[in-house]
Amino acid sequence: MSTFDKREEAFEKKYALDEEQKFKATARRNRKLGTWIAEQIGLSGAEAEAYAKSVVAADFEEAGDDDVFRKVRGDLDAKGKQSISDADIRAKMSALLAEAAAEIKAGK
Repeated sequence: MSTFDKREEAFEKKYALDEEQKFKATARRNRKLGTWIAEQIGLSGAEAEAYAKSVVAADFEEAGDDDVFRKVRGDLDAKGKQSISDADIRAKMSALLAEAAAEIKAGK
């Protein structure tokens, strides 16, 4: 195996690891977001856990974060929580993604 082949293989492994960590961080972020939204709409216990799982599942509808955003925005609106703005939701999503990525990187 040439040096070039070894380098290429190393880059491919690094890319695969980065993508796996990105996927895990996004799923963790969605669970945390679901827990936060559940608190906002008055859910607790098993209902809150089920809701958080539904937010994670919503991410598989399409690529990107818009599917998750639409779900939580719709749920907040349905519960009369229009006081939580779109910008608040997006900011929370960003903050939770950074938190989740740090946890994954730290091995938590």
